[in-house]
Amino acid sequence: TCELTGKSVMVGNNRSHAENKTKRVFRPNLVQASLFSEALGHTIRLRISANALRTVEKRGGIDAFLLVERDAKLPQSGLRLKRRVEKALERKAAKAA
Repeated sequence: TCELTGKSVMVGNNRSHAENKTKRVFRPNLVQASLFSEALGHTIRLRISANALRTVEKRGGIDAFLLVERDAKLPQSGLRLKRRVEKALERKAAKAA
């Protein structure tokens, strides 16, 4: 299961030319990625889908991805990480003020 999007295995059928139906699984393209969090100040190792990795890069990093993403769309591990990033940003803002 992807730690940022929650994508997991889906089930379907192989359909032959003769219309035979055979059960099969569709697995997400998971990759081990090390992403640098500027708020936390260190890298985070995650097992995420290639699609999620593209989205993280598009949004400008793991911090920006987590702050923009709605809580309802994040799995439990992503939600925990989002809370850590938010608290770290609050501490930096309080320290700067």
